[in-house]
Amino acid sequence: MNTSDRFRAAVADQDLGALDDLFTDDIRFFSPVKFTPFEGKAMVRGLFGVLLRTFEDFRYIGDHSGTAQTSTDAGTAPSSVLLFRARAGGKEIHGIDLLHFDDDGRIKEFTVMVRPQSAVHALSEAVLAGLVADGLVPDAGRS
Repeated sequence: MNTSDRFRAAVADQDLGALDDLFTDDIRFFSPVKFTPFEGKAMVRGLFGVLLRTFEDFRYIGDHSGTAQTSTDAGTAPSSVLLFRARAGGKEIHGIDLLHFDDDGRIKEFTVMVRPQSAVHALSEAVLAGLVADGLVPDAGRS
């Protein structure tokens, strides 16, 4: 089973330990709701904990594999695009996960794109609340 298939299985099983094994130590996660990436295995694993609680009826509906240029080093890496559907905050989400792999087949870069804009907004609020609740980011609204 390749990394992309193992990733899909880990998400379906909500198995954070299995996800952790698939990430490089310096993984970068590019979110549709934050300009700078989330960086490092601990942060990205924590983010996935929030995402797995936030999405409702999450399911992958297709995939494409090939190569693509990474944001990290502008090199070309083996890549997979996973198409998904889900709900968050009462909004239907259509999205893709773009995974870039290192030479050992682990995920070194992860980019998420979602639509429509109303779903991005609902997802942003839900994920931020989860990150604050888990202590992964400070609550900017508190004094």
